Amino acid sequence: MSATRSVPLSSPWLDEREAELVLDVLRSGRLSLGPTIDRFEEAFAEAVEAPYAAAVSSGTAGLHLLCIAAGVGPGDEVITSPYSFVASANCAIYEGATPVFADIDSRTLNLDPVAVAAAVTDRTKAVVAVDIYGYPCELDELRAICERHGLAVIQDACEALGARYRGQLLGSHGPSAVFAFYPNKQITTGEGGMVTTHSEDEWRLLRSLRNQGRADSSGWLEHARLGFNYRIDDVRAAIGLGQLEKLDQILERRAAVAARYTELLGSVEGLALPCADDDAHERSWFVYVVALPSGTDREAVIEALDARGVQTARYLPCIHLQSYMQERYGFRAGLCPVAEDLSSRTLALPFHALLEEQDQQHVAGALRSAL
Repeated sequence: MSATRSVPLSSPWLDEREAELVLDVLRSGRLSLGPTIDRFEEAFAEAVEAPYAAAVSSGTAGLHLLCIAAGVGPGDEVITSPYSFVASANCAIYEGATPVFADIDSRTLNLDPVAVAAAVTDRTKAVVAVDIYGYPCELDELRAICERHGLAVIQDACEALGARYRGQLLGSHGPSAVFAFYPNKQITTGEGGMVTTHSEDEWRLLRSLRNQGRADSSGWLEHARLGFNYRIDDVRAAIGLGQLEKLDQILERRAAVAARYTELLGSVEGLALPCADDDAHERSWFVYVVALPSGTDREAVIEALDARGVQTARYLPCIHLQSYMQERYGFRAGLCPVAEDLSSRTLALPFHALLEEQDQQHVAGALRSAL
């Protein structure tokens, strides 16, 4: 393999269809608050078998709005995973609540329900349940904990579009869920997200909150509540429609790329690969993250891969050890030992639906050599 080959970390699958749909919007003159957004929401709700969907400017915005809908506020605590993107905790901080981190399961990398149950206090208001890397969390167990204590469940499915838990698509189970469309996700709108809900009242609230607090019956400059500019526009919605049309193909191709990596890397001693599906969990492949053997110099591995043209990312730093979290809340190492250990060893490899086999072979060879 050539040492000069360049393999990017991710790449969206966009083609003439998205361009055609965007051009239709541009020609219509309805660039925002137009009918394409409604079409995108309806198509997305159908795709995940949810009754209602509200498009927003990002997954982060969606998580924030669900915290508001759950009544999260100052003095409350919200339990979430330390092994996730920072938005899983920031959404609670925006409303004055305190994030509480429960440790993760070493195999699935998702929240450990036992740790979540132990973290509940009389101040707990909600649990943000993350489906990390597209692998469904233990939703039934987490819902049972929340029902016992009267807590809201917010499903952070930002990385998990198309995943199934106990045979049902994420978004169809009942708890409100958030999906994200950043360019490395299963589908993209550039920036954007979607909130699914099974409550018409919550759906109407979400649509108001994302649009500066306007109510359905209000005029353009009349506001019923404090809201936000969390809207998505029709151009992005048009891209989303094109992406949804090939969602099944995207998921199939990403699964094939993952299977090829598993075959190429399965014999690498000490390298831990993503956990396999089982009867209750069907992953939607977002990224392909490996855990390096204990004691490995990860920075040296990253440097060696970079020298071979292979882009990687340190997925994921623990949220509670981010500098602003330590400064604001006093979190320190040792709070979540399982997450902290894995966070120091996990590495995302190049991954997307159009990744070619020879590029994967190059990645695998470079990783073997680096280790």
